[in-house]
Amino acid sequence: MSSGRGSAGSAVAAGLDAIAAADPQFDAQHFIAGARAAYEMIVNAYAQGDRRMLKDLLSREVYDGFEAAIEAREKRGETVETRFVSLDKADIAAVEMRGRTAQVTVRFVSQLISATRNKEGNVVDGNAEKVSEVTDVWTFARDVSARDPNWKLVATEAGQ
Repeated sequence: MSSGRGSAGSAVAAGLDAIAAADPQFDAQHFIAGARAAYEMIVNAYAQGDRRMLKDLLSREVYDGFEAAIEAREKRGETVETRFVSLDKADIAAVEMRGRTAQVTVRFVSQLISATRNKEGNVVDGNAEKVSEVTDVWTFARDVSARDPNWKLVATEAGQ
């Protein structure tokens, strides 16, 4: 009898094989390296309110959500400071081919220092001194038949 963990692993492996069959250029290690870099860029761009950077990396739906949060923060006169201490894990949690679209879900565990300050400079959320462990589960997608090799972030959730 196999454990649930083994079947999840084999489902991921089968999904990775399906992507590789549709896109011979696909390489899981290369994907994870890119996902780690994208995670850090997106978290920092969100903190800085860098809409141009976000627009290139996010699907329209995810961008709209991030943009609304940035706009609300700016209206309140708040700023966010985020510093990466480390990105401890980036594990592929699920893989799916939906027609020509490959979707890969990655579970990130990072150590961050993050604080939101109001216009007076007082911390209203987070902690400017304390490192927190953050788990995020992000799904990236790419049309494997498209010439564009870039993946876009299509879903985010806070993980446990």
